[in-house]
Amino acid sequence: MHEKTPLIRLSKREDMPKARVWMIRLGAFIFALLIGMLVFAVAGADPIEAYVTIFKAALGKTTGIRQVVRNAIPLLGTALALAPCFRMRYWNIGAEGQITMGAIAASFFAVHCRNMASLPLLLIMGVGSMVLGGIWSLIPALFKSRWRTNETLFTLMMNYIAIGIAAWLIGGPWEGKPGSQIMPVFSSNAVLPKVLGIQCGWIIVLVLTVVIFVYMRYTKHGYEVQVLGESENTARYAGMNVPKIIMRTAVLSGAICGLVGFLIASGTHGTLYSNVAGGAGFTGITVCWLAQLNPFAMIVIALLLGVLTKGSSTLQTSMAIPASITDIITGIILLCMLGCEFFINYRMHFRENHAKEAK
Repeated sequence: MHEKTPLIRLSKREDMPKARVWMIRLGAFIFALLIGMLVFAVAGADPIEAYVTIFKAALGKTTGIRQVVRNAIPLLGTALALAPCFRMRYWNIGAEGQITMGAIAASFFAVHCRNMASLPLLLIMGVGSMVLGGIWSLIPALFKSRWRTNETLFTLMMNYIAIGIAAWLIGGPWEGKPGSQIMPVFSSNAVLPKVLGIQCGWIIVLVLTVVIFVYMRYTKHGYEVQVLGESENTARYAGMNVPKIIMRTAVLSGAICGLVGFLIASGTHGTLYSNVAGGAGFTGITVCWLAQLNPFAMIVIALLLGVLTKGSSTLQTSMAIPASITDIITGIILLCMLGCEFFINYRMHFRENHAKEAK
């Protein structure tokens, strides 16, 4: 019997109590912090002191809290943008490029409409960024709908095209001092105002959190996205226009990513860089998955990553620990949090247990 029975057998779990689910996630987070203590110890630092330094630097002063929120804005915005696509099981890995194209659109109007009043200029920049981001996201969705291409590879490759376009603009038509490969900063009327000492993008993404929650939970479009994600055949049988749903959802995702690009270019940097997205397009994927597509949970996770990002710079100055150590800690936390979802969704049966069950 042992020859036919596998050593380990997996079975899909039925509905697990929510309290137990969150206990598993909390345990995974604590386990990740313990592994992080080993990393700090290997680096020759006191683990407790290192963690205290990170959280004190991020949350101990008003300036630190503001920086944490600035770091969290693009992560939260990107995660919200990707949620409808992932719910539909359309794997949009092109947020980095869509953010970049949104920043390019915003920069275009910042350069060519310098004499316009601030409010209409910012509105045009925001709308333009959403339009270009949506168009950039529509291209792979169109190919997916018409010719069944692989959206994962398509959207991923388009990231590099967008970054290349930004680099060409910065080193060419929009270059400031010749040979500098730097674009001049935006004029003051093209920069987002601050609220409580932070660019007002934090208000925009919080409003967007509520909008996406309502959209996915209570609207017809959100229902269609959910049905398509569960079964394309079921969606077709119900009379849904699958290609239209795919393209509409991809445009929505790209438009929000484009808006994030506008918030970064106008609110954070005040200019355009070739790497303007700064990895937010990829980190946002992790935020989205860790939150299990829950918009409100995304706020917490984005802020946590913002804390770690802010604390890393302080570690290097106060404890002579390389800032890259924090990237390792962040990776361990993300790996453990993603790994715990396996135990939430699946049950492991070992050979001996299986034999007892058979008896």
